[in-house]
Amino acid sequence: MRLTRKKTALGAAAVLLLGLTACAPAGSAGPGGIDDEGDAPAATGNGPYNLEIAENPEFDEGTTMAALAEAGTLRVGTKFDQPLFGLQGPDGTPVGFDVAIAALIAAELGIAFEDIEWTEAQSAVRESFIESDQVDIVVATYTINDARKERIDFAGPYFIAGQDIIVQAGNPEGITGPEDLEGLPVCSAEGSTPAATISDEYGADLLAAGGYSDCLDPLRNGQVVAVTTDNVILSGFVDQNPGEFELIGETFTEEPYGIGLRLGDDDFRSFINDVLERAFEDGTWARLYEETAGTVLDVPEPPTVDRY
Repeated sequence: MRLTRKKTALGAAAVLLLGLTACAPAGSAGPGGIDDEGDAPAATGNGPYNLEIAENPEFDEGTTMAALAEAGTLRVGTKFDQPLFGLQGPDGTPVGFDVAIAALIAAELGIAFEDIEWTEAQSAVRESFIESDQVDIVVATYTINDARKERIDFAGPYFIAGQDIIVQAGNPEGITGPEDLEGLPVCSAEGSTPAATISDEYGADLLAAGGYSDCLDPLRNGQVVAVTTDNVILSGFVDQNPGEFELIGETFTEEPYGIGLRLGDDDFRSFINDVLERAFEDGTWARLYEETAGTVLDVPEPPTVDRY
């Protein structure tokens, strides 16, 4: 998948994300959907994303959905350092497309945005957070793969990204793709799919960092020649740091982002997949992307949910 960058500044995007509180014209809309006049439903208190909160939703007794709706809160693991998808805002609350997707799921459970409990979930700890019941779901640029599915389940995908590379502005090493990184120092996040790919498949000398933002200073000071992760994450860093970095712009993997949840919770996985498919169909997914990552990148086509 190739994504086209927009010219809108990331700083303006953050202001937009934190300030989306204007009400839209009234109309008939389903939960989190678009009304019959093509407008978003009126704001209902679900944070910056203008999502309609389900009133008194009914779920089968004993399901995770019933327990969460009764508790009135959803514990979400997400990234706090990734522009466009999960970036901690000035008030400590994360913003971005992953945050919006989590808010959509919460709204369908009857849970308001302000009742979501956010936990920073860096790449290396995402499975353990789910297994140890520290979070209910993880929405954190989380690539679905077979190894992870041995420990947790995934709903989705809700987005398809691709691994790319950023280098210092001017590309002093002349890097054109991952093949040029063999034996060279490259930074990526510990426990991430991109880190494994660049070291195992392309022979780079990996500097494993806690989070992707921790790779920027090593790139600035020449400790590494490149940083690699998914193209949408890197695009956010380039946009946030004008004149410092450049994106190679050629993806070399396909990364389906899924929502992590407890292994074997088939009912909850099916519920989240249903929520995603409705959002794909009624325009909510595209609207949420446009208001978050879409302030910098064009809105792609939604993916197809994998109901494995």
